[in-house]
Amino acid sequence: MGMRSGYDPVDVDALIGRIESTLGRGSRDVEPVTADDVRHATFRAKRGGYQETAVDFALEAFVVALETKARSPVRLAMTEPTGEMLREQWFETQAARVERVGFRPGRMGTGYNEDEVDALLDRIVATLRGTTDYPVTAKEVREAKFSTVLLRSGYLIADVDTFLAGIADVLEQRG
Repeated sequence: MGMRSGYDPVDVDALIGRIESTLGRGSRDVEPVTADDVRHATFRAKRGGYQETAVDFALEAFVVALETKARSPVRLAMTEPTGEMLREQWFETQAARVERVGFRPGRMGTGYNEDEVDALLDRIVATLRGTTDYPVTAKEVREAKFSTVLLRSGYLIADVDTFLAGIADVLEQRG
C-alpha cells in the first residue's frame, strides 16, 4: 500500500506555531499572523502529509479565533474619524466569510436541514451588510434550532454550531 499525499507537516506546523504565538499561546519570537494570512496560506504536498480537509477545518477555527482577538482594535478604531469606514470594512469581510463557508456533510445520513441553515446564513449576511429591515440578533443565532434530516444530505451539526457561535460574537459587534 502506498501512502497518500497531504499537506507538508513542516509547513502546517510552522503556520500553526505563528497562529499560537499571535493568540498568546506560543513563543513571542515568531512573526504574528493575521486571519487573512491564514486564509491565503498554501502548503506543499508531501507523501504521508496531513489530511487536507482536517487541516482546512482547523485553520477555519483559527481564523475565527484571530478575528475574535482582532475585535478590540476595531472597537477602538470606531472612535477615530476613519473608524466607521474600518468598522464597515470589517463587517463586509465577515459577510463574505459567511457567504464562503462550506460545511461538511452530516455523518451517516444525518445533519441539519441545509435549506434552514442557508436561510439563516442569508439573514446574517444581510444583517452584517446593513441591508435588511429585519436584522438577526446574536441571541437569535445562538438560539437557532434546525430540523435534522435522516438519510439525505444535511450539514454536519458540530460544524454549523461552531461556526454560528463565532458569528454570533461578530453580530454583537454590529449592535
